[in-house]
Amino acid sequence: LTLTDRSVTVSRDSSTALGQGLRLGFFGTLHMDVFRQRLEDEYNANIIITAPTVPYEIVYNNGKTKLISNPTEFPDPEDMRSLVKEVREPIVKASIIVPAEYLGDMIDLCTSHRADSLDHKFLDIVDGATSSRIIINCMIPLSEVVTDFFDKLKSRSSGFASFDYEDGGYRQSDLVKMTFLLNQKPVDALALIVHSSAAHEVGQMWVKKLVKVVPRQLFELSIQAAVGRKVMARGNISAFRKDVTAGLYGGHYERKLKHLDNQKKAKKRMKSVGNVDLPQEAFFEILSSKKSS
Repeated sequence: LTLTDRSVTVSRDSSTALGQGLRLGFFGTLHMDVFRQRLEDEYNANIIITAPTVPYEIVYNNGKTKLISNPTEFPDPEDMRSLVKEVREPIVKASIIVPAEYLGDMIDLCTSHRADSLDHKFLDIVDGATSSRIIINCMIPLSEVVTDFFDKLKSRSSGFASFDYEDGGYRQSDLVKMTFLLNQKPVDALALIVHSSAAHEVGQMWVKKLVKVVPRQLFELSIQAAVGRKVMARGNISAFRKDVTAGLYGGHYERKLKHLDNQKKAKKRMKSVGNVDLPQEAFFEILSSKKSS
């Protein structure tokens, strides 16, 4: 496919959770969806796609600058305090053209996605008559654009809004790395880079989604979203319960208690060493995660 679509960039990558894979670069989420669909339809490929990321600049105290695209390479909170001077994220200069009646919804949408430097003006003013269309200009982080911004834009404007953007360089931002832990073990493929102000909201939202898609185990499973050592959100998946007393009849109360106690100890051992396999649906759920409109 890359021979026919030279705009896709490809580099090898590896993950503890997923194994060997490829890190691909696209023009946007639509480009990515088309590429994924072609892989499935034309090559019958069974693929797993993780959440999209953008490149970040890490400026260290010694003056060195590092460009990263993989969230696992993002510094931990301890390193951020001692080694990192600042973190910069890519931004874009965006222009939105929309009918005037949707102005309020568009302003709310932009501000909820960390846009600033907003201004708007009417278009096509002829002979003093006010136009029914407005252009909104703003600066918005690229990470907000590549997720669900365009879908919400079309939804809130009933499909009437048009959206265009160009590169706006990098700017300093308060970003943190969020990791997800299953049974106290981090899953590197689910790591995210989020703004510190949205860490609780994002953590709670994605933990709720993971609780729905991660299969139940024979032991209770905990799912946590954490920034460093601080847990932002937590969810539990109850264990399957097997009736170990089904074959006991009569009044053998002590035997029933012994069987139940053995079951409890066995589940405790399984929880301490048990590994959890994430299904493909969990990664699709993470990819399709949206902030509430």
